[in-house]
Amino acid sequence: MAVRWMLITSDRIGMIQDVVQIFSRENVSISSMEVSPGRIFIKFHLNNRSEIEESLRKTLIKLADVVEIVNIALLPHEQREKELQAVLESANDGIVGLDAQATIRHINSTAAKLLKIDKLESIGKDLQQVLGSETPFLGLLTGKSFDNRELLVDTPRGMLHYLCSGRPIRDENDQVIGAVTTLKSMKSAQQLVNAITKSQPFGFNDIIHASSSMDQVIDIANKVAMNNCTILIRGESGTGKELFARAIHEASSRRDKPFLPINCAALPEALLESELFGYEEGAFSGAKKGGSIGLFETAHHGTLFLDEIGELSLILQGKLLRTIQEGTVRRVGGNRQIPVDVRLLAATNRNLEEMVAAKQFRQDLYYRINVIPLNIPALRQRRDDIPVLLQYFLIKYCSELNKELDFSPEAFRFLLNYEWPGNVRELQNVVLRAVHLTANKMIDTPDLLIHGETNNSNAIPALDGKTLKQTKDDAEKALLEKVLKKCGSARGAAKDLGLSHTAVLKKIHRFGLESLLNK
Repeated sequence: MAVRWMLITSDRIGMIQDVVQIFSRENVSISSMEVSPGRIFIKFHLNNRSEIEESLRKTLIKLADVVEIVNIALLPHEQREKELQAVLESANDGIVGLDAQATIRHINSTAAKLLKIDKLESIGKDLQQVLGSETPFLGLLTGKSFDNRELLVDTPRGMLHYLCSGRPIRDENDQVIGAVTTLKSMKSAQQLVNAITKSQPFGFNDIIHASSSMDQVIDIANKVAMNNCTILIRGESGTGKELFARAIHEASSRRDKPFLPINCAALPEALLESELFGYEEGAFSGAKKGGSIGLFETAHHGTLFLDEIGELSLILQGKLLRTIQEGTVRRVGGNRQIPVDVRLLAATNRNLEEMVAAKQFRQDLYYRINVIPLNIPALRQRRDDIPVLLQYFLIKYCSELNKELDFSPEAFRFLLNYEWPGNVRELQNVVLRAVHLTANKMIDTPDLLIHGETNNSNAIPALDGKTLKQTKDDAEKALLEKVLKKCGSARGAAKDLGLSHTAVLKKIHRFGLESLLNK
């Protein structure tokens, strides 16, 4: 049985020698000993504990300068080892500690799992022998550190793929005496990136509208959101195609996984290819060491939104088609097929049918992405939405800029009759600009800075016989109804609209919407 003592002593020369001699005379072997000023820590084993232990204690306490003998649970170095192991095991990353000969001194369970090795059997063994392969970790023993390097290690247990950082350990003479490295699985790294970059959830309830045509589009999108089928979102620029893509992702079973949008028209072909599919080290001039994963791998188990898909070159269309068909990607400069599980959403404002006929878009890819077509009508085709959107953005930007403004009857009539070639995006920018430029309480037509003309054939002088004031009131009521149904409380609606709680309560009573509040 192991016995551990702490001897509290005076600090004098020869104290340790006197204690060791007593153990020797009693024929008791000391298995471990530590010394600090005024303290001697001893670990020894006894078969017949009671008799010999008592004899030892009596003999030692008679020794000059021995003040007290205390039973302890662990020696200091054992306590430190326990604490170190607790720290290592509590870390989310894998941690491996090496000595100067690349022998594994410490390893936590996470690292053992990532490296697919036995934790207890690996301690005390050479790292290269345990992994059965060359490893970048050995470079740490030359004194070179690295951060967040993507590493692939080919072992008898398969290809290991992770993100790694490492630091050499140096002594007081600046000599390398070991190294420590941290490992993170690529899946964990991707989840971390997604958690940090994830924007606020955007659902179908956040799409501001009042028209029945938008109700129909939202209803279709809601029905197909839970499926994994590919959806092609079509509509003019500024109609909100990406907002629909985000709402579809949020309503799907992949909502907790990455949503990654990319505009296919914003990047040159070579850069877009590496962004989508990733690249291997040395694939091209300037490729970073270790290579890089692409958006398909980053979006694994999530959703990838390809905006302006009609701008893809025929070469990239072919590579995209193969990825969709086989469920794998091959990085630029690589030859490995990497499995990916990604839901694809695409959008375009171009006529893909005409492009197919003109051999500018692959017919086979067209049928692959056009499984569920979703057509968002232009703003001029759903004029019932214009008043609601005007009120929504006016409230939003007045709140952000701490202003109290309203549209003049002339300005409001102009905006109702305007054609909005830039759709909702243009309307949003017009309201923001007007809120910034208006110095008075009323936004007038010149403040809008719109040089286009209204189309009188579609003009709405009174919207079904209503006055402009009634039209604005109806728009404000419709907006408040929508937000209350979404939030269920006046306080939640106030936060969503950027208004005070009191202001929202007044509007609720004014429009008689108390029934929409959660009791």
